[in-house]
Amino acid sequence: MSLARRLIGGFLDIVSNIDTSQFVPSDPPPPRRPHTFAEQDETDEERKFRNVFKQLAGEDMEVSPGELMNILNRILGKHANLKTDGFSIESCRSMVAVMDSDSTGKLGFHEFKHLWNNIKRWQGVYQAYDRDSSGVIGADELPEAFRAAGFPLNDQLYQMIIRRYSDESGNMDFDNYIGCLVRLDAMCRAFKTLDKDNNGTIKVNVQEWLQLTMYS
Repeated sequence: MSLARRLIGGFLDIVSNIDTSQFVPSDPPPPRRPHTFAEQDETDEERKFRNVFKQLAGEDMEVSPGELMNILNRILGKHANLKTDGFSIESCRSMVAVMDSDSTGKLGFHEFKHLWNNIKRWQGVYQAYDRDSSGVIGADELPEAFRAAGFPLNDQLYQMIIRRYSDESGNMDFDNYIGCLVRLDAMCRAFKTLDKDNNGTIKVNVQEWLQLTMYS
């Protein structure tokens, strides 16, 4: 028990040194609306995207983790300049979980569009900070790449992320960079939602803690 306390205490010490006001998570996806209402209220750009989404998602208009993996890896095949092992099913399950605002286990149109727009934006950051065109972001380039994406990390948290998402040399490929940012963005949005008085601290019970950490 004392070991668990030390481990958790050490993690909380790392997190307590973060200024959450500097983080810029994306806005949450809009609530799901009936298709008839949504289509009447859409811009031309959204209507075009919905037509593409119908082709990708199929008749149920929902994207499962397996479908998301196939979509992302098909697109990656067209970008030889992005070094990646491909998005794994586990990585896609995690992305679906943190974007699944209505807990269906799949992504609806607005959830998928929100994820898609973030991936496009972060792809631009990734390529901008891959300054040697190696296809990966080097360990020395990563801090600024996270900062440019809206997440200035302190050194301790940065080192934890490196151990989790980078290779042995500290380099991060595209699928790990995106997977890390999707999770980081979602957890920061969740924190800001729970931080009602905006003082940088939250109080959660064990059920809330498990919901936040286990389905992500």
